[in-house]
Amino acid sequence: MAKLPASLLARVSWRLLPFLLLMYIMAFLDRANVGFAKQAFQADTGIGDAAFAFGAGVFFAGYALLEVPSNLILHKVGARLWMCRIMVTWGLISAAMVFAHNETTFYVLRFLLGVAEAGFFPGVILYLTYWFPSYARARAMGFFYFGAPLAFIFGSPLSGLLLELDGSGGFHGWQWLFAVEGLMATAVGIWAYWYLDNRPADARWLTPEERRLLQAALDNEDSAKQSHGRLLEVLCQPAVLYLGLIYLLIQMSVYGVVFYLPSQVAGLLGSKVGLLVGVVGAIPWLCALLAAWWLPGFAERRGQRRLMAGLALIASGLGIAVSVSVSSPLIGILALCLAAAGFIAVQPIFWTFPSSFLSGSAAAGAIALINSLGAVGGFLAPNLKNWAEQALHSPAAGLYTLTVTTFIAAALILGIPRRHPQPAASQSQAH
Repeated sequence: MAKLPASLLARVSWRLLPFLLLMYIMAFLDRANVGFAKQAFQADTGIGDAAFAFGAGVFFAGYALLEVPSNLILHKVGARLWMCRIMVTWGLISAAMVFAHNETTFYVLRFLLGVAEAGFFPGVILYLTYWFPSYARARAMGFFYFGAPLAFIFGSPLSGLLLELDGSGGFHGWQWLFAVEGLMATAVGIWAYWYLDNRPADARWLTPEERRLLQAALDNEDSAKQSHGRLLEVLCQPAVLYLGLIYLLIQMSVYGVVFYLPSQVAGLLGSKVGLLVGVVGAIPWLCALLAAWWLPGFAERRGQRRLMAGLALIASGLGIAVSVSVSSPLIGILALCLAAAGFIAVQPIFWTFPSSFLSGSAAAGAIALINSLGAVGGFLAPNLKNWAEQALHSPAAGLYTLTVTTFIAAALILGIPRRHPQPAASQSQAH
């Protein structure tokens, strides 16, 4: 396929990617701020470690249940309306966490937060396939993945500062944290309705010739992929399930660190979670930002996506292991930098695999299923970590267990075939 003019792709990138990035920052902040609130929240409510781990993870149960239907709805009604709905509802529910004074309310609100946010991430991945050809997609996804580290680079100090408001206006610091950050997401969701366009054909900020050229290139690329056949057959393909298993293991390492990184940094510094921990806790995410910017483009230029993804996960696993085995704050923070850089940079590379051989409703369903399995990993991580620590009577056992799952993910990603086999439906149509 002939490549599109660089100026056209640049125009699309500058229009869409910064806003999608802002949306992801809000998503990751609302998803992970429970880690910042952990110490103060547990102290004020009396919720124990096991209950907190379950509540942190139950978000992903609601998220996983509705991923596939949510992404299919987005494919049908368009990103403009559906992304607005997702962000407004999750922002309001996140703000309602100010009322989580007991275990039951905590569990219900975390579950509903997952239900509300379901479909956001796979929806963005699918949305990028509507605007970027495959050869430009890894770099676009890499830019989108800036959202996770940026959420912590700017969100960590913000979260720490909001916790310092404890007692202001009669509210606890963790209540300020949930209320402010939740309402910020709602505001961005309303903005999304007026800002996003569903497809290139709707983009008035492109010339008619640019719209025609971009849409033709994307349609031509989609014609070579699987877009037919029953959805259940697509979802049950071994290649889709294999990628789903890899993503589940990746997300176990991600959220095993994300939920507990503020507490881990506080332990290294000998301080409570507040502004200082927020500022220092942003350092690993700055490293992750640099890795997300550099590694996907490097892997694509070298044609070594599998190898680079595998090495990134190995580095992440090593970082997790070292961070929990040392007492030096400097070495511990450097190890967390390696862990965060690895598991953030690997993900935009990973998402080029399913989008390279699926399109249309097949892509919508498969991407959502893979992300749903990743959400299962997010549910398992805090509970597995807590179980390992209790069973082995060691506070380090949980993160060592997640180190092993990260290494398994690295081995599996290195085993991805160089070329995906054509799905049966496509093969039959070719003859």
